[in-house]
Amino acid sequence: MWNQIAAHISQVTGRPFAVNHQRSLGGGCINAAASLSDGQQTYFVKLNQAAQVAMFEAEAAGLAEMVASQTMRVPSPICWGIAADSAYLVLEWLELGGRGADAAWAEMGGNLAAMHRTTSPQGFGWKLHNTIGSTPQPNPWTGDWTTFWQTHRLGFQFQLANRRGGSFPQQAQLLDAVPQLLAGHQPQPALVHGDLWSGNAAVTRSGVPVIFDPATYYGDREVDLAMTELFGSFPAEFYQAYREAFPLDPGYQQRKVLYNLYHILNHFNLFGGGYDAQANRMMAQLLSWV
Repeated sequence: MWNQIAAHISQVTGRPFAVNHQRSLGGGCINAAASLSDGQQTYFVKLNQAAQVAMFEAEAAGLAEMVASQTMRVPSPICWGIAADSAYLVLEWLELGGRGADAAWAEMGGNLAAMHRTTSPQGFGWKLHNTIGSTPQPNPWTGDWTTFWQTHRLGFQFQLANRRGGSFPQQAQLLDAVPQLLAGHQPQPALVHGDLWSGNAAVTRSGVPVIFDPATYYGDREVDLAMTELFGSFPAEFYQAYREAFPLDPGYQQRKVLYNLYHILNHFNLFGGGYDAQANRMMAQLLSWV
């Protein structure tokens, strides 16, 4: 398998690459990970079942879209495919582990604000369906943000959660309330990371802020800001720099609960546990505001 991947790297880079060192890395809960090196060049490789190759293709396209925006630093995709019985995605190797100086997090906030100014004339959605974790994430082009969030984000997650046996007594009421919760809010379709929590952001050893593992689409930029607050906030310098570069609209504090409900439902679909109870508490909070 490694020789097949090395041959693909050589083909797309135009530089001979033969693996002389391979090391398994601590992956996330979705994929396995490894580093490949020939002694001069190192690459980061994600691995999953062969059936998941479309997931890697979409991730590569999302990273390429962010690279093309010339705003945020992300690992560049090199190649992807199937070798033996595994799907793989080869990415640029970045030396992470910077101590996260205030200046780096401020730079990340400013860079994210710049990326969010990249918009799509086709509306909300994206050219590909992709995944959030390993959950399918449909991205049909949609002209109206409220419809997109109501149908293709919350509605879709509720469908999956109901099949999993989740109990959400206020589900229908919450979905009906989405237009009221988003009333008067008219975001532009911004290029978003889509899964921006602290585990998907870092600083390189040279002090450059980086984001990775995206679930890319064009949506309300606030979805990224909201998720940064869901599992432990980013440093204050990040938010200060973002707001200086691109101030948030009134009502964000309520909308972030609506946006983070999507991720809590997804965590229920991925992991079960107590996430259904957390989702129900968020729904009750949201409905108290209607």
